Amino acid sequence: MRNKLIFVFSLCFLSLGFSQNQDIPESFSLDEAIAFALENNRTAKNAVRDIEAAEKQKWETTATGLPQINGSVNYQNNIKQQVSLLPASAFDPFSQIRQLEDFYDLSSLPVLDNIPAAPASDDFIPVIFGTKQSVTANITLNQLIFDGSYLVGLQSAKVFLEISQNAKEKTDLEIRKAVINAYGNVLLSEESVLIFERNKATLEKNLNETRKIYENGLTEEEDVEQLEITLASIESNLRNVKRLRDMSYKMLNITLGIDLNNDTKLTDTLEALTLENITLSLLAADDDVTKTVDYRIAANDRRSKELLLKLEKSKALPSLSGFVTAGYNGNANSFDFFKREQQWFGTAAFGVSLNIPIFSSLQRSAATQRAKINLEKSEDDLTEVEQQLRLRVSSAKSDYQLSIEEYETSKKNLRLSERIEKKNQVKFFEGVGSSFELRQAQTQLYTAQQEYLQAMVDVINKKATLETILNQTN
Repeated sequence: MRNKLIFVFSLCFLSLGFSQNQDIPESFSLDEAIAFALENNRTAKNAVRDIEAAEKQKWETTATGLPQINGSVNYQNNIKQQVSLLPASAFDPFSQIRQLEDFYDLSSLPVLDNIPAAPASDDFIPVIFGTKQSVTANITLNQLIFDGSYLVGLQSAKVFLEISQNAKEKTDLEIRKAVINAYGNVLLSEESVLIFERNKATLEKNLNETRKIYENGLTEEEDVEQLEITLASIESNLRNVKRLRDMSYKMLNITLGIDLNNDTKLTDTLEALTLENITLSLLAADDDVTKTVDYRIAANDRRSKELLLKLEKSKALPSLSGFVTAGYNGNANSFDFFKREQQWFGTAAFGVSLNIPIFSSLQRSAATQRAKINLEKSEDDLTEVEQQLRLRVSSAKSDYQLSIEEYETSKKNLRLSERIEKKNQVKFFEGVGSSFELRQAQTQLYTAQQEYLQAMVDVINKKATLETILNQTN
């Protein structure tokens, strides 16, 4: 039986793990990676939770002005009941007769001859009031009738929800940009590894041929050493690029919201993505920054400052609330409250409460003035944000255009560098070129290769930056 249970649990865990792995695609295009990250990135999921929390807070604020019903049940056991002292004269049965003697002559009535004297004024009788145990059950309905701060609170809850929604949109834009950057870095590292491996194979072939030529006494040892230096540099760069490739995959996995060491495969190529992201029409996009999420976030801040000013002003208004309460009281010297013969006495009441602020030693006035100052600051901040956004859009367009131009230039330079390197190889092996000239041509080619790869990544990233600022993600 124990082995059967272990087997069943193992199948459950395996099926659970299989279903979880099945939810993660084996490969991603860039668009698929963006869509996956917007649903599974941890920051994106928390942004959704922030919106849900804001909706709950909106209802929480609304509910404070709706009827509130509260109930209470109190049980009290007077272990030692309080004793009260009453004047003994209050229990004198002949006190009224003595008062009559002050007005009438009652000496002729012999029955009154034996009336005892009145008790002394300092005599007291101990008395216990009430029962030893009591139970009280009440239910109360409270209703806010008018409160200026409540009305402002409703408006603030709506603004808070808008802030959370704008923050979610901003988060999605940043996640999209992060995925594009991480995806491009992975493709860059993959292409770099391929290029370095190809360069290494070419150098090893050249080095072997040069060594044979040197062994036959047809070239100098310096030619071999120059190639060894170049090969050592390439091997070092290759090892570094492989490490960077591993880090790039991990960064992409984190951005996608999956396990750090997941075996992720990419289907798009760097060159294809570059061509797709050359969109000259984007350079003529509308510069109306008031439609961007950054501007809306700044506008939310100004709106919140306006509501804070209204809140401080509303504190000078009266507030009105009402209540209805009902309950039952039961009293006994022993715990007999669940018996049928227990007597219960009902109570009920209703009322209203009006609170009128009169004088606060200028405290409310100072708070109102402070809120007004903060509102003026937020208005200047909004203007500053608008100007900064216009500058950022202009700068992003310039950077994007420059990246396209740099891509075309680096592409041409790469072709020229390849031709120059091939010519120098031919000259070197024909004995009309030096190893130093060949090394310079090779170094120039390697630099042109990396510049070309980086130019392609820059086109993709600069476009993503411009789209993020303009809120244009299609």
